[in-house]
Amino acid sequence: MRRVGRIVARSPQQARLRAVVKTLCYRLLMVAVTVAVAWLVVGDATDALNIGVAANVVKTGTYYGYERLWDRIEWGLADRRDDGSVSEE
Repeated sequence: MRRVGRIVARSPQQARLRAVVKTLCYRLLMVAVTVAVAWLVVGDATDALNIGVAANVVKTGTYYGYERLWDRIEWGLADRRDDGSVSEE
């Protein structure tokens, strides 16, 4: 581990595949929300779908990177000991 102030870099807690699946599921939900809002605003289903897809392609990559970054930050997490017990700092 490498300490940087109060933030500690550590190994990821979840598998990369889990982060990918979580990201894709979340983004599918957000595509639907974005398309619905865009449809209400622009009044055209095709334009709304284009807006929803374009916005969410960018957001998917951003979210995945953000999740992976936070998965390496120990700040705010309970400390797990070798015996499985939890120590809150």
